[in-house]
Amino acid sequence: MDKTKRVKMTFAAKQPSNRPPIIFIAGFGGHSSMYKKLENTVLGARYDLILLNLPGFGAPILTEKTTLNSLADFVAKKAREIGAQIVVAHSVASIIASLAARMPDCPLSTILSLEGNITSEDAYFSGTAANYADPIIFKTDFLKRLDEMASSNSIIKKYRQEIEEADPIALWQLGRDTADFSSKYVPGEILASAADVIYFYNPENCPDSTLKWLQENPMKRVVLNSTSHWPSIDQPDLLANEIIRIIS
Repeated sequence: MDKTKRVKMTFAAKQPSNRPPIIFIAGFGGHSSMYKKLENTVLGARYDLILLNLPGFGAPILTEKTTLNSLADFVAKKAREIGAQIVVAHSVASIIASLAARMPDCPLSTILSLEGNITSEDAYFSGTAANYADPIIFKTDFLKRLDEMASSNSIIKKYRQEIEEADPIALWQLGRDTADFSSKYVPGEILASAADVIYFYNPENCPDSTLKWLQENPMKRVVLNSTSHWPSIDQPDLLANEIIRIIS
């Protein structure tokens, strides 16, 4: 049994909107609260921000195994339901978004990737699950690792709280599947071929392999200087303005 604290995330139902919808999905183990500050920006005024919790990470877990493909199917179904053409995907969620956009009749045609996985080195959190045979031990060790990082970083502290709320089996399964996927494919190639992609990043946050790949493989990109790996938290207005600029 998971002895770590688990909290079910709930958000109030939104009123119907005639604004164009944009789906937002969080990275490894996170949930949609990372995007809440965007609701009070110019982006939130012009678009209907669909802050989507993924199964096991704020939404009820799947009856099937939690993998990149099963989560992509979940995202594609939501996109079909609301007719969303744009998805904002953070970190590992960029792989999920790229797989969703490839699914039959999925309307997603634009992926705004927030420092999404480009090379295997980008799976610096999720990929460590491959070293564990037990989901509880993995989650416990991951939380300890984040505890050390969170002592001097409030954003990591928030992310640590999100991981604490994640379902341990879903977290472990997704991490192992991400490691396996990244060993077989180059995530950046899958992302670039899935839709119209705009890559938002601060070069200081990215491994050398990712920066090298971006240099060698032209992709629409927006540099967000002086931001953390979670720009929607530390600089929501900057991110909102850049998104408006690029999709208008």
